[in-house]
Amino acid sequence: MLAEAARAGDHAAFAGLVRMHQQRAYLVARSIVTIHEDAEDALQEGFVRAFQALDRFDTSQAFGAWLNRIVANAALDLARRRKVRTAEELSDALHTPFRDPGEAAELRERLADALAELPERARSVIVMHDVEGFTHVEIGEMLGIPGGTARSDLHHARQKLRGLLNDLRD
Repeated sequence: MLAEAARAGDHAAFAGLVRMHQQRAYLVARSIVTIHEDAEDALQEGFVRAFQALDRFDTSQAFGAWLNRIVANAALDLARRRKVRTAEELSDALHTPFRDPGEAAELRERLADALAELPERARSVIVMHDVEGFTHVEIGEMLGIPGGTARSDLHHARQKLRGLLNDLRD
């Protein structure tokens, strides 16, 4: 197992873990900070923290979940330090039901603006669940909260988002 080898000091094994988990970890960071460059910074910081904490990793647990929690914490720390309040366009992975490109672009812009108005944790939960497809339990693990709290946060964040976008038609 790569995680056990990395924990034992095998740098090549840790590099393999980085390659294996970097895409999903990037999505975790990006869902929290929303800006590509900040997500890359948080991802790098998360990998450094994970490497430094390998001796505390429990090899009976999933390495990916452990790593994603570290990356999420690094992203939250970065967001707090930089007080990121601007939003970048959502990933092309978010598809809209509109067919008119002008309407789709306007919707993405309105959605990005509304997401930027949400508190960091609310924005993170919505993007992690609705865009990236993480479960409530996975979100809870990454943010260090119970899965039920992640579910409740998602409900309240969606309500707030609906209020911010209430003038849009279905």
